[in-house]
Amino acid sequence: MGLVFLITAIEAYGDITANSLISGEPVEGKTFIKRASGGILADGFNSMLAGILNSFPNSVFAQNNGMIQLTGVASRYVGYYIAGFLILLGLFPSVGLIFSLMPEPVLGGATLLMFGTVASAGIRIIAAQKINRKATLVIALSFALGLSVEMVPEILCQFPESIKNIFSSGITTGGVTAIISNALIRMKE
Repeated sequence: MGLVFLITAIEAYGDITANSLISGEPVEGKTFIKRASGGILADGFNSMLAGILNSFPNSVFAQNNGMIQLTGVASRYVGYYIAGFLILLGLFPSVGLIFSLMPEPVLGGATLLMFGTVASAGIRIIAAQKINRKATLVIALSFALGLSVEMVPEILCQFPESIKNIFSSGITTGGVTAIISNALIRMKE
């Protein structure tokens, strides 16, 4: 379970970086470090609280970055209004029924567009870095292994159950691969 918490912290850092980049905020320096450490601390606290309540760790949602990029609105007050609306949906399920009437193609199209913008934000973050041969190899290996367990889940069928549980998620597989390969691969530039 500790590995899952580590991966969610890394995911939170990536999402905070993408959010800052999309919002026009700095992605380095004291302001960014303060924002990132506060976000990771909040994410960790929520995950700890979820563990106490016998639930899975929470994670930030990259979809929010896609919505910021689509709308151009990055105000925290919008987040407060959405939080209030979600509480309203939780307290009154009949309000949520209205959204269940949305045609699936409309929902699918909106989801496709949103995740496309999330992917483009991730590409912008990677492109902003100095990519040397080692980084290229780490990125390629992480993507390859992360996508392979998502696309061909039976690849893990011969492994023990404990390994299957950890590496059945493409995000976890890609994240662990990135950490290990970054630490182990040595290349001269």
